[in-house]
Amino acid sequence: MFLSERQLSESPRAALRGLSVLGLAAAAFAAGVAIGAAIGTPLAGRGIGVAAASAGESMRGVPAVPALRGVHPAEVLRVVDGDTFEARVHLWPGLDITTRVRLRGIDAPELRARCAEERDRAEAARDALRTLLAQGEVGIGRVTLDKYGGRVVADAMTHATPDVARALLEAGAVRRYSGGRRESWCP
Repeated sequence: MFLSERQLSESPRAALRGLSVLGLAAAAFAAGVAIGAAIGTPLAGRGIGVAAASAGESMRGVPAVPALRGVHPAEVLRVVDGDTFEARVHLWPGLDITTRVRLRGIDAPELRARCAEERDRAEAARDALRTLLAQGEVGIGRVTLDKYGGRVVADAMTHATPDVARALLEAGAVRRYSGGRRESWCP
């Protein structure tokens, strides 16, 4: 069940009363598109890309969804590896989402490593990211959908570290990454 414009203009709690789980997912999607339109983000009218991503489908062949504007407060729930963390992201008053956030422009060694050296570096990168994100309030910006869906790609910052990815690069914990085939971390 999708919500009408009238329902979207009501308070979020009133609009969501009585919806099934599927209806709630559809309502969250519709609210995100409506909020995007209200604050001028280019997500409005791009529902197909957001819907495919939220369903976890591949984004190949789906028009790219432009970045969500602004910096959004994020509560870090856990660090997955050296370039990804799970967070509750505050999009709008009363509207939070929980998602995995992959840091833009970097690649960390994999914890499911091909060699012992990669595994050791992966643990060090994960610990470095955990330390940086523990410095205080975290925000994410330039949020876009990951090419396979199921997570977002974003810049992350704290009050102490304005660019978390750059800090990881400067520490030697990760490499630059701009898509394509990744280099091996094993000798």
